[in-house]
Amino acid sequence: MWLAAIQLVSGRQWQDNREEIAAQLAALPAGRPLLALLPENFALFGERQGYLDGAEAIGDGPIQAQLAEWAREHGIWLVAGAMPTTIPGSDHIHTSALVFDPAGELRGHYHKIHLFDVDVADNHGRYRESETFSPGASPVVLDSPFGPLGLSICYDLRFPELYRQLARAIENQCYVVAANQGGTHETGRQTWGHSMVIDPWGRVLACRDSGCGTVLAQMDEQLVAELKRTMPVMEHARLL
Repeated sequence: MWLAAIQLVSGRQWQDNREEIAAQLAALPAGRPLLALLPENFALFGERQGYLDGAEAIGDGPIQAQLAEWAREHGIWLVAGAMPTTIPGSDHIHTSALVFDPAGELRGHYHKIHLFDVDVADNHGRYRESETFSPGASPVVLDSPFGPLGLSICYDLRFPELYRQLARAIENQCYVVAANQGGTHETGRQTWGHSMVIDPWGRVLACRDSGCGTVLAQMDEQLVAELKRTMPVMEHARLL
């Protein structure tokens, strides 16, 4: 089983970003099953109006049609890290992760729960996602050949109570695949990169610091089973 995190430096236009994603997917190893994760804002990376104009209803639209086609073409599980999706009757939108199986079927989606309303010391400085986005309401875990698949987006990483409900590497004895944007974008924004795959011991198996590219690692199912047998942390947990 292969795990792939695809790192991008996305721009404002879906057509341009689509070409880069297609090239990265075409270069994936031949072994299957394989799960590939795209980063947040893989389709559109820009300003508020661009997200509003490019938002699609869940299950409909050209971006999702292309994602389904890629999943079928390559025979992979494709996790579209986050794209803007519409909310009926609202002037706000969701930022949503969508999961497609190798048949191109949409198996589920997750709306980002924690919105990034912060002031930080980068060249952008001020972020107010709540001006454009509405938060999701609940965690999402889907069945997959790789085990239960918990979904999260960006700022969600700061909230461990969410990850105890999902599963995060060393605390919950699972693999983590983390895809990020990684470079200087046409808007002038800078993103951190460091996409990676992490094993149940919390070891970083592969990492890409910056720029476009794919991070790959193989999943060891026996490692997960043996670790849960010898160190049953979920049985020992007292504050669930």
